[in-house]
Amino acid sequence: MSESNRAAKLEIDGKTYELPIFSPTVGPDVVDIRKLYGTAGVFTYDPGFTSTASCDSTITFIDGDKGELLHRGYPIDQLAEKSHFLEVCYLLLYGELPSPAELEDFESRVTNHTMLHEQMVYFFRGFRRDAHPMAIMVGVVGAMSAFYHDSTDISDEWQREVASIRLIAKMPTIAAWAYKYSIGQPVVYPRNDLDYASNFLRMCFAVPAEDYEVNPILSRAMDRIFTLHADHEQNASTSTVRLASSSGANPFACIAAGIACLWGPAHGGANQACLEMLREIGTPDRIPEFIARAKDKDDPFRLMGFGHRVYKNFDPRAKVMKQSADEVLELLGVENNPTLQVAKELEKQALADDYFTDKKLFPNVDFYSGIILEAMGFPTSMFTPIFAVSRTIGWISQWKEMISDPQMKIGRPRQLYQGETLRDYVDIENR
Repeated sequence: MSESNRAAKLEIDGKTYELPIFSPTVGPDVVDIRKLYGTAGVFTYDPGFTSTASCDSTITFIDGDKGELLHRGYPIDQLAEKSHFLEVCYLLLYGELPSPAELEDFESRVTNHTMLHEQMVYFFRGFRRDAHPMAIMVGVVGAMSAFYHDSTDISDEWQREVASIRLIAKMPTIAAWAYKYSIGQPVVYPRNDLDYASNFLRMCFAVPAEDYEVNPILSRAMDRIFTLHADHEQNASTSTVRLASSSGANPFACIAAGIACLWGPAHGGANQACLEMLREIGTPDRIPEFIARAKDKDDPFRLMGFGHRVYKNFDPRAKVMKQSADEVLELLGVENNPTLQVAKELEKQALADDYFTDKKLFPNVDFYSGIILEAMGFPTSMFTPIFAVSRTIGWISQWKEMISDPQMKIGRPRQLYQGETLRDYVDIENR
C-alpha cells in the first residue's frame, strides 16, 4: 500500500478536510479516514462494512467484476488444477510456493500433528448424542487452549507457528470425530501414510469391522473442495477471527469464533441451502415455476447458489466445482442423479434468462459442492464442518498476518445511536 499524491476533500459545515488516498497493488483506491473523528468530530456510517477496508493484507485478492480470485497472486483455477491443498496452505501461510524440500517438510509436520490429545475423546462424549457437528467443533476447537498450553502465547513467534500447524493438522480429525459421534460410530484415528484429503475421508467413513480404501478420484475431489474454500479475503468469518484476535485472544479461541460465524446459513451453510432447494424443485419440469417465483418481487423465494456478495461475474471456483461434480458422479454411477439433472437444467435456464444475466446472478461455488458432498455420502449436517476444515488455513494466515501488523489495534466499530437521550431515573413507586 502506498500513499498517492491525491487527497479526498470532505466539506462539513463549511469546513474542508483533506483525507489521504492510498493505492493498493491491485483494486480500488482507499480513502484513509482514521483521523476523521479526531479532526472533524464525525464517524462514517457503513452497515455491513461493504465500503470499508478494515486492514491491509497481502494474502487474497478478489475482483468481483472480473470473477477473479487470487491467492498471493496465483489464480484459483490454476491452483485447483495444478496444485493440492497442503501446497496451497503453505502458499497462504508463508507467501510463496514451496520448494520440493520445503513442501516435504511442511507435509511431514502437518501429518505428524493429526492426532488429538487422548483426553479430548472424553470431551466429545460430553455432548448430547444428537449434537450437530458444528456445535461440537465450536466447543472442541475452543477447548484446544485447555489441552495445548504451549502454543497459546501470541507474542511468541514459535508458539504461533506451532498453533498454526496444530490447527491445520487437527481440524480434519475434529470434524471427522464430530461426525462419527453424531451418528453413534466409534472414532477412527488418523493414519500418517495417507494424504490430507484421503485421511479425512477414511476417518469419516471407515469402521473397525472392515477396511476402507479411499478412491483417488474422491480424494482428489475432496482436496479440490478444500482448496477452493481455503480463503476468501475479508468475509464474515475471517473478519470475526481478526476481530477476536485484535483483543489478544489465543489462536484456538479465535478460530472457534470463526467457526461459530461460519455456521450461519448466509455464510457456510449456503451449499446446504442450495441442495435443499434443488430437492424442493424435484424434477426439471418444475424449474420454470421456481424461476418465476424468484423473479416475483412479492415472493420471498430466491434461487440459492446463484449470485454472490462480491462476484458480479462468474464465481471462478464454480467452474472447477462443476468439473469435479461430473467426475465424482460418473465414478459413483450416479450421473443420472435427479438432483444433478435439476441443477444442470436450472443453470441452463437461468443463464438463458435476461433477468438473471442482467442482475449478474451466475452460479457460485455452493451450487455444485453440496451435490458432490452428498454423492460422497456426507449428510447435509457435515457440509459446514467441511467448509470449516477448508477455511482454517485462511483464518490462520489472516490471524498470523494481523498479529505481525504494527498497526494492529483492538477492533472497536462505532455506531449511529438512535436511542433515548439523557433522562433521570424514576423511582418504581412513581412509574
